[in-house]
Amino acid sequence: MILIGNGRMITRDPNQPFIEDGCLVVDGPCISDVGSTDALRSKYPEASFVDAKGGLIMPGLINTHHHIYSALARAMMLNNHNPSNFLEILEGMWWKIDKHLTLEDVQLSAYVTYLECIKNGVTTVFDHHASYGATAGSLFEISEVAKKLGIRTSLCYEVSDRHGHHAMVEAVKENVDFIQAAKKDVTDMQKGMMGLHASFTLSDTSLDYIASQLPAETGYHVHVAEGIGDLHDALSQYNKRVVERLMDHEILGPDTLAIHCIHVNQREMDLLKETDTMVVHNPESNMGNAVGFTPVLELMRRDIPLGLGTDGYTSDMLESMKVANILPKHQLCNPSVAWGEVPQMLFHNNAAIANRFYNKPLGILKEGAYADVIIADYNPFTPLDGNNCNGHILFGLSGRHVTTTMINGKLVMKDRQVLGIDEEQLMAHSRELAVTLWEKMNR
Repeated sequence: MILIGNGRMITRDPNQPFIEDGCLVVDGPCISDVGSTDALRSKYPEASFVDAKGGLIMPGLINTHHHIYSALARAMMLNNHNPSNFLEILEGMWWKIDKHLTLEDVQLSAYVTYLECIKNGVTTVFDHHASYGATAGSLFEISEVAKKLGIRTSLCYEVSDRHGHHAMVEAVKENVDFIQAAKKDVTDMQKGMMGLHASFTLSDTSLDYIASQLPAETGYHVHVAEGIGDLHDALSQYNKRVVERLMDHEILGPDTLAIHCIHVNQREMDLLKETDTMVVHNPESNMGNAVGFTPVLELMRRDIPLGLGTDGYTSDMLESMKVANILPKHQLCNPSVAWGEVPQMLFHNNAAIANRFYNKPLGILKEGAYADVIIADYNPFTPLDGNNCNGHILFGLSGRHVTTTMINGKLVMKDRQVLGIDEEQLMAHSRELAVTLWEKMNR
């Protein structure tokens, strides 16, 4: 039994949202009690105690869309790569990278990405993977790293026609094999989904084949209308918009993650709402790729479940929150918008999305919830309480304020030291592999 206390506790529980000197009791993978530090230390005198030292105690953060495979591309420079649009970015960089990745690259990418997630207080990661140079076994490599580091994750493989029919079939098999393996995970730490790249890289024949192989009770994880080219392809090839095409192939639904949804119209939003499909906004990636702006305010107004991800751009969800806050203000020339919607995306909707897949509550500190807990080193110089804590997080915190991370009742980082791993050795090996990858990319 472990107590985490002596901190300002933001629970995200509407029945008890904030405790000034809060404490929680961890018994196995779950939280068994919540209250004041003095009361719980008296009640459980034999329990070990993790001291928050006056910092913030919060639920672990959730990233609903990440790309682990992109890790080794950080700061890479490609010869003669000067993209002028999104398709040129995909063809000239990301699709070249995924063809050159080895299983060792995949493994190291998982280590360094999950490590950054843990350091930034992210305890659950929904990842969308691609490594067409090494498809078979790739999700299992990532899965093993997640197990070793103790992080909760949902995995899928990006099925696409871009490397031919055989590669598409192999990608589907990798998804199916992992989905079936994840269904046997009694720890409730890993889930599998059917990953699709996007409408414009999948033919009707391929979508029909994927549907025929889809295991029961499995949702899709798919990029939707991210670039304008996706919309143009759907209109020119199929005489329908992207969301309409996905609807016709029965891809939408309450277990499906529709990523981006930038170039969608009112009718498509109606379809997302009618099917209870989840959407994920990735503001930094969208700005960096110059693809446009997800209509977050309209999606939220329609009560479509809208979460927040990073799309591989960062592993710091608080950084993504900051950009998500200013992007609609800038886009709409209105400083009064998005104050409520953005924290709802990160702190409530991401939890609601994760809770569709996992058996016990995530993103909340209450009795019976999974003990995914973080401590942030933050001493506010203005009053902090349950009413204004989101403002403190927005303007006062980044992911690197996190000092301690617990996942499923186990400490995986304490006092900024990730446990059970030689980080220096890992980073040195990762740098070596990155050099090899960069050389292959520039040949």
